[in-house]
Amino acid sequence: MSAERHVRPGRTGGTAHDPHRASRPTAGRDRELRDLLADSTPVAAGGRAILLQIADPVVAAGVRRHSDFARRPQQRLAHTLAFVSAVVSGTPADAALAAAFVDRAHVPVAGADDVDRQLWVAATLFDSARLAHRRFGAERFGDRAEEVLAAYAPIGTALRVPPSRWPGSVAAFDRYWSESLDRLTVTDDARGVVRDLLHPRAAPWWVRVAMPLVRVVTVGMLPDRLRAEYGFAWGPRERRRYERAVRRLRAVRRVVPGVLLRLPGPLLVRAMRRAAGKHHTVR
Repeated sequence: MSAERHVRPGRTGGTAHDPHRASRPTAGRDRELRDLLADSTPVAAGGRAILLQIADPVVAAGVRRHSDFARRPQQRLAHTLAFVSAVVSGTPADAALAAAFVDRAHVPVAGADDVDRQLWVAATLFDSARLAHRRFGAERFGDRAEEVLAAYAPIGTALRVPPSRWPGSVAAFDRYWSESLDRLTVTDDARGVVRDLLHPRAAPWWVRVAMPLVRVVTVGMLPDRLRAEYGFAWGPRERRRYERAVRRLRAVRRVVPGVLLRLPGPLLVRAMRRAAGKHHTVR
């Protein structure tokens, strides 16, 4: 049975990862597009992506029952960045490895393979990357948005979303995005995850030091309705704090060499390879 058609027993839907479809080779991409896809600026919107994902009640319930945000929020962000880097910019073997890690993590989670939910998860990663680039100074993203959208399509297939479900243009994505936002509802499960994520109880000191800035940026990047449903305060003072944070992050990004902006992804992919070799996660 081919990888494309195989469904692991006990899973709730979708098809197994196909390494030939879940990785798009970097050969053929021009240097600017490769650099843009490898840029780690979207990390600044990682919290926003998670809050959007769990605004879907099914996703929130699964995360609340099977996650460890409270103990290791920084590891969750690192795993997400490694996954995106491996699938979007890595080799076919990297993409297959990243998909296998996700597949293994989803085994005990009821509904984790629901195609609509996984499409939404993938969509939040693209939209949050797009917004991060707009907010923090990568103006070139707008000119390459169609190509970046196509490059993010393998994230969907790595999450068992049929290729035909990924929007074929930015206009189609924006229609899907608007319709999907209208269907979201913030539940108590989602609010509980947010408490763990934005107020980690046992994180390293450097994570705790960064959390005030992370909270300001994460809350400020949310759509207005969802921000209100989560119960975040958002008045003139909070808006000013957010705008100051954006200006500071833009200023920092302007002086950071591009090679450093592109460094975190490859380092995390290497760590993923080492973990796979050490624990024999993927054979």
